[in-house]
Amino acid sequence: MRVSALCCAIAVGLLVAAAPALADPAQADPLVGAPGLGDPYYPMDGNGGYDVGHYDVGIDYDPPSRHLIGQTRVQARATQALRTFNLDFAGPEVRMVTVNGLPAAWERSDEHELTITPLLPLLPGLPFVAIVDYAGTAVDAVGAGWTITPSGGAFAAGEPHSATTWYPLNDTPLDKATFALHATVPADWEVMSNGRRVRNEVRGDKRVVDWESKYPVLGYLTTVAIDRFTFLEQRRADGTPLLSAFAPAAEHNRETEQRLPEILDFAENLYGPYPFDVAGGIYVDADIEISLETQTRPIYAPWTDLETVVHEIAHQWWGDAVSVRQWSDICLNECFASYTAEYLWPEQKDGEDVDAKYRERLAETLGRPKFWRIPLEDPGAGREFSSVYYRGPLFLHALRKQIGDDVFFGAVKEFLRAHAYGNASMPEFRAFIQSKTTADLTGFFHAWLSTEAPPPDEFLYPGVLRV
Repeated sequence: MRVSALCCAIAVGLLVAAAPALADPAQADPLVGAPGLGDPYYPMDGNGGYDVGHYDVGIDYDPPSRHLIGQTRVQARATQALRTFNLDFAGPEVRMVTVNGLPAAWERSDEHELTITPLLPLLPGLPFVAIVDYAGTAVDAVGAGWTITPSGGAFAAGEPHSATTWYPLNDTPLDKATFALHATVPADWEVMSNGRRVRNEVRGDKRVVDWESKYPVLGYLTTVAIDRFTFLEQRRADGTPLLSAFAPAAEHNRETEQRLPEILDFAENLYGPYPFDVAGGIYVDADIEISLETQTRPIYAPWTDLETVVHEIAHQWWGDAVSVRQWSDICLNECFASYTAEYLWPEQKDGEDVDAKYRERLAETLGRPKFWRIPLEDPGAGREFSSVYYRGPLFLHALRKQIGDDVFFGAVKEFLRAHAYGNASMPEFRAFIQSKTTADLTGFFHAWLSTEAPPPDEFLYPGVLRV
């Protein structure tokens, strides 16, 4: 995700209360799936007792009335005996739930809990299918999920949450699953989503569009966008198809998106083979403060520029193919995406002296305590989308100079390959980088990642950065 300057400034000063602690596991019912997985920032996100393999989401949306009819089929495997389990859902009214073809009881509570009680308990290790039918007026979440556009269309985008506003799921970074979308809209509207478009048919006054993502994806990285799009079709030299869409007031972004093959080639050279089989972008015209790395096809705000596109494409490696374990690990996503766009692209494409850029940035900030106040590792709930954007690139450039280009670029490629289509944490990244050099990085990592003050000069100016 890349945020506008205003949004970032707001995030720096934001403080939110921690969510309530989970119940004592010792007192938990062994036949009830946990209603949250204990993420340090969002402890009620996700649910225990099962592992999702695939989501099959069907929606029928009428833009003028904003009426959304949905049916989501969740294919999962129980990891414990379950007489009841939860999904995360904050969308329209639930009409019916079935589990393995039998009617199930359900109850909605708190911000996003949908508690389901099957007619027959679920046995550990066995697959099950839960189907949730729902319908009602889609609520405008304004960049934090389902969002209404000026043209009357809609799209879904938001981090760390968005999917719960339009389909039920296990909303945690720890449970990736494949995803398919079947959308029905009025015939004069178009539908974009993740992965490969496998059907786009007009039947009378309706358009039916199917999308399939064969690679596992997290909830906040799924999207749907409904608008009167125009399209740009391109192809990489290796044959990878690229499909991008532009809302009526977003045509000015077409020239930037035409550079997508070049941007993908650039990122691939840095981080290894592009991890998916399709790519593209969705350019919306809503007044939102973020662009988001929705998998294979980022959502771009109207203010998008070339740097933003490079940032979101870097996320296809850092955040999408390799995702955080917990939201406190967010530097893995944003530090790398920001460094790629702000330092590596200008250096390699434009010949910019990024060592000088680094020194200039330090000169601007060393006397500003607020700049250093939020640590990169474990920045805190509500502050996770702040310092990773402005301190993150400095940290990675200093690390690169500390260990040298050969070690740095070789290690990040290998780290991505080792965690492909899974999860990783900042402690794992630190340990991995340390294993690639004989230099003791303990002090360096502590100073850059864990403190609320500028690192000492020996870590600020390593290698050729010394002045």
